[in-house]
Amino acid sequence: MSKYSDFEALREQAVTLRREGLSRRQIRDRLSVYNGDILNRLLQGEPAPEWTKRPNAKDDLRDRARELRLQGMTYDQIQLELGCSKSSISLWVRDLPKADRRSAQEQGRDAALKRWAHEGPIREAAREATIATARDLVGAMSERELLLVGAALYWAEGSKSKTYRRSETAIFINSDPGVIAVYLAWLELMGITRDRLRFRVMIHESADVAGAEQYWADFVGVEREELQKTTLKKHNPKTVRKNTGADYRGCLIVRVSASCDLYRRIEGTWCGIVGSVRSTN
Repeated sequence: MSKYSDFEALREQAVTLRREGLSRRQIRDRLSVYNGDILNRLLQGEPAPEWTKRPNAKDDLRDRARELRLQGMTYDQIQLELGCSKSSISLWVRDLPKADRRSAQEQGRDAALKRWAHEGPIREAAREATIATARDLVGAMSERELLLVGAALYWAEGSKSKTYRRSETAIFINSDPGVIAVYLAWLELMGITRDRLRFRVMIHESADVAGAEQYWADFVGVEREELQKTTLKKHNPKTVRKNTGADYRGCLIVRVSASCDLYRRIEGTWCGIVGSVRSTN
């Protein structure tokens, strides 16, 4: 070590030469330091000049591997594409997010859910705006307008007499409270008094029957005991019902007693609506 007794002075010279851009070999020859360990200590912490760095033959592969990883490829897929080892791939891409191993169908479904999460509120706002505009256009209805609406509503949803089975009885059934409300207002317009109305609930036997009965009784303004016997629909265990939950209340059947004359007026009004439409075509 006597040759390197003034180590700090020697290191100062080595660092100066390094910063001037000399290679290890040039510094070794300039300072006559042929001991590799000593040379390493002299140059410790000093980076090599750029010109001394050899181009890495795998740089292009590394860049391509990272690009493929970002596209969602797995190690196996990258190895098949580039022909390099998994250990090299792991070293090159371990800082990148893991590949998405879900199927294309699953990825598409999740992408659609994310898109809907963004677009859903926008579409819903547009929907509500359109409904509000149309609602405001209706305004107050005249008696003639209600007459026509009620007749059309009954002809679409009410029972109708058949040529093979004459039965001119006004029986109306629906599950929509709004439809029931319009129908009852129309019956009042037609001069049908409340004492002529009979109400009955029809609902699946597996639903909340008592709750549905109370709901419809309250809706039409009668006591639950005044309702006719509820019609229960048998539950088929092989069928998956979608009309379930707290909002499912079955249907309300509204029957008008001694309704032969009313039925004929409904049929006549409907025929007049159809004839009016045809005459304008």
